Amino acid sequence: AEKWDRHRFDLKLVNPANKRKHNIIVVGTGLAGASAAATLAELGYNIKSFCIQDSPRRAHSIAAQGGINAAKNYQNDGDSVYRLFYDTIKGGDYRAREANVYRLAQESVNIIDQCV
Repeated sequence: AEKWDRHRFDLKLVNPANKRKHNIIVVGTGLAGASAAATLAELGYNIKSFCIQDSPRRAHSIAAQGGINAAKNYQNDGDSVYRLFYDTIKGGDYRAREANVYRLAQESVNIIDQCV
């Protein structure tokens, strides 16, 4: 978690006045790709979106099994970032990169709020 925070503060940012000078390439039109493209387009960036299917509407997210989880931490629910992290690691047979899963668990509430 600290590694991500250090990296985030070292990133060079795009001046808001120069948004239209940069093209952002989004690969994939599933839930993540479409959400990223829509959010960045709303912020004023030029977006180029690529997909392997013949139509962006044929992404695998449409046929996905299961659901979307987040550590919303409703009252008396018992949810937490750590529980979501542990459940995700365990559900993936302990094969996932723990730093990435922990970051996803941290940001899950913001991601769900953005999608809804």
